[in-house]
Amino acid sequence: MMAARLKKKLWHFTLDVQLKVTNQIVILLGPSGSGKTTVLQLLSGLLKPDEGLIKLNDRILYSSAERINSPPQARNIGYLFQNYALFPHMTVRQNVFYGLKCRRRRKDMSCLDPVKMLNSFGVAHLIDRYPGQLSGGEKQRVALARALVVEPELLLLDEPFSALDKSTRISLREEVRKLHEQWQIPFILVTHDEEDAKILGDITISLKNGKPTGSSQNIVLAS
Repeated sequence: MMAARLKKKLWHFTLDVQLKVTNQIVILLGPSGSGKTTVLQLLSGLLKPDEGLIKLNDRILYSSAERINSPPQARNIGYLFQNYALFPHMTVRQNVFYGLKCRRRRKDMSCLDPVKMLNSFGVAHLIDRYPGQLSGGEKQRVALARALVVEPELLLLDEPFSALDKSTRISLREEVRKLHEQWQIPFILVTHDEEDAKILGDITISLKNGKPTGSSQNIVLAS
């Protein structure tokens, strides 16, 4: 389970959100500039909240009251960036192995076999290619393999289908749903597409100017 209270002053509004998520796919829905990606960056540790609390299972990752702020590499959170953030000068193999470097220094952290992971995504045959030689769907599968090979407790997905054609988008939506059933960890997915939300979301939260416009019994978002 992931629980968070997040408050962050941005130049055009103050983001103020509360989340409580079990093993569900949660959709953050809204137009560009509504604060969706900022929520992911705060959860991952790429941005620091002004105040609040982030707890993942039994670990406190951030607490303004207790002055705790774990670095991103210690949070055990997978992050699929909107542009996939694959290193262009590295092969598929090198990109996936890169995420394991810091984990292998910590004996308490397990990880999966990267080659087996790529094979499960159907891209093992591309292992020696560079990102510039891959299609959009192939890049996404490699990026997902890199995010999941460290066995994260939470997966964040930022507009994962925005750069894909319609047929690839439909196929990868189904793959994300199957991945969630397999991994049984919380997924938080950012999108501006209502069809994404309808097909994938166990819970959908609409954001506007950093605040929710709706809530559910499983997620309570502060207004």
